Amino acid sequence: MRPLLLLLAMLCSAVVGAAPRVISLAPSMTEIVLELQAGDLLVGVLDGGERPSQIRALPSVGQHGQLNIEYLLSLRPDLLLLWPGSVAPAQRNQLKRLGIPIYSAEPRDLDQLIEQIAAIGRRLDREQQALEYAQALRERLNELRHRYHREQPLQVFYQVWDKPLYTLGGRQFVSDALRVCGARNVFDDLEQPAPQVSLETVLLRNPQVILASDQAQLESWKTWPQLDAVANGHLLVVPDKGLERPSGQMIEATARLCELLDARVPASR
Repeated sequence: MRPLLLLLAMLCSAVVGAAPRVISLAPSMTEIVLELQAGDLLVGVLDGGERPSQIRALPSVGQHGQLNIEYLLSLRPDLLLLWPGSVAPAQRNQLKRLGIPIYSAEPRDLDQLIEQIAAIGRRLDREQQALEYAQALRERLNELRHRYHREQPLQVFYQVWDKPLYTLGGRQFVSDALRVCGARNVFDDLEQPAPQVSLETVLLRNPQVILASDQAQLESWKTWPQLDAVANGHLLVVPDKGLERPSGQMIEATARLCELLDARVPASR
């Protein structure tokens, strides 16, 4: 019996010391795992857009709002990384009842995002690496705040869509990124994540800059020359889609936004 007991003890020890099997339930969470060089722990991901090359062959457990829980269970995860908005409420409740450890977070600003990255690193046994990465991100963020500070914040309308007209509320990452750049979302008083607004309201708030994802969405504003943004030629295209992905790369995406705003509307320093 002793050899059998010894074998069982060795097997139990191997299981306890094994690397966690992780499933990411949001593309942004997946990106954070890769930034922490822990992609080897991923056994499945929730798809949303083009995948990074490192995980192109990983199993898919579904798409945004459509999670295949049965297949997820077949992958025997030890940890689920969850962004609440990426999974329907009913399925989130179902996941909680399964007893699989879940790390869930929905940061509202860049400082909270950096804290989340450090916390994920601890859950993945990459604590030291995550702490160093988080510290580097904090230092870069503070540098941007200092460099692009304006005594009078630049008033910006951030257009998500044009027909109908949608923007972002004050508790979204983009609003915080604008603050870092010495600017202010003219609709930062709204609580909704992506409120629909009227043309009249935008005209009343008279932004100095209008930002949109492409040039085509900016063309219609040229018919309103009384707007400061139009009068001064400050109809700008967002540099890239990095602001849409709440992961560590978002700090450099914010830096590119700050550079754009400062180049077109320099602050008096």
